[in-house]
Amino acid sequence: MLFHSTIRRELARSFGANLLVLFTIVLTMLLIRTLGMASKGSVNPQEILLVLTYTVMAQMPIVLTIALFVAIVSTLSRMYADSEMFIWFSAGRGLASFLPPILRFAWPVLLAITLLVVWAWPWANAQTELLRIRYEQRGDLDRVSPGQFMESSGGRRVFFIDRDTSGGKQGRNVFIADTDANGRETITSAQAGRIEWIGQDQFLMLDRGQRLELPPPDQANDTIRVSEFESYGIRIGGKAALDGQSAKFKALPTLELLQDPTPAALGELSWRIGMAITALNFVLIAVAVSVSNPRAGRSGNLVFLLFSFVLYYNLVNLGTGWIAAGKFDWRLYMLAVHGGVLTVTLAWLAKRHYNWQLWPRRSASATAATTTATATTPQGGHA
Repeated sequence: MLFHSTIRRELARSFGANLLVLFTIVLTMLLIRTLGMASKGSVNPQEILLVLTYTVMAQMPIVLTIALFVAIVSTLSRMYADSEMFIWFSAGRGLASFLPPILRFAWPVLLAITLLVVWAWPWANAQTELLRIRYEQRGDLDRVSPGQFMESSGGRRVFFIDRDTSGGKQGRNVFIADTDANGRETITSAQAGRIEWIGQDQFLMLDRGQRLELPPPDQANDTIRVSEFESYGIRIGGKAALDGQSAKFKALPTLELLQDPTPAALGELSWRIGMAITALNFVLIAVAVSVSNPRAGRSGNLVFLLFSFVLYYNLVNLGTGWIAAGKFDWRLYMLAVHGGVLTVTLAWLAKRHYNWQLWPRRSASATAATTTATATTPQGGHA
């Protein structure tokens, strides 16, 4: 059918262009953020590309939603500006007639958004969290680059190690400066060191070295202790295994969230379900509010569209926090927000389709009669 094929072809071109632009912008922003995390030591610099891939995958539902919304708005706005909409209206097509071709084009995108939110979002977050925790829980010796001074994870210990070629498990010319909670500083140097596991703790075993203990600044009168040792052990790492309970709710599978009645799990579940509903509502909103007057400016309509998008999306995010805090029931909140938006949007679409008026206008006959009575000269006037 010419009507359906024309609308879908226009939407396909606009959606592809918008998706490419948004993907490039999001990829650039996430790359900058990932590089910043790597510079701060939150992620492994060698795993930047992997972390970036997982992060982009997690953000794809939002990117697809925005691209679809912008594609529908830009397509309908262009048709209004070029008077194509009025041609279709004169051919007997109302505004609601645009819903079938638009939904036929949008349903694969809506299905992809739902699958990404339900499956890819928690999986990508879980993989990113696993990489981050694994990097943060590595041993302090693994943080050190050969020939460079490096702080430990707690920030109270400085290492300098000249590593050998045994996979970073042994080193020579070891230097460690450590400060405890009381301000006492300890400087340890050794000719060689090696990593050993004792139980679930990681130790740096030093050979043939010297240990210097300095008093705290407020106890400067205390003596300085110097000792030599043949072998000395320093705990430098945490547990070898990761704690599975440290995973965040964003990384939990959707099935586990359904089985968890806690407010935090219900808040995350409401966000995932809400994102799928939000994408559908945005399609209807785009059709309902993309009405513009070719003779008037388009800035007001675009500002309103942007405001409605930001307001709706922020309500979804705020609701997640409120539900997680136990302030609202997640079913009632979703019904109020998503159901309310759907009701208002359908009512607005019906108003546009049937051309309902909020305020009754004066009929054309009454206006003409008033104009004629005003223009007629009354009797008794000038001859």
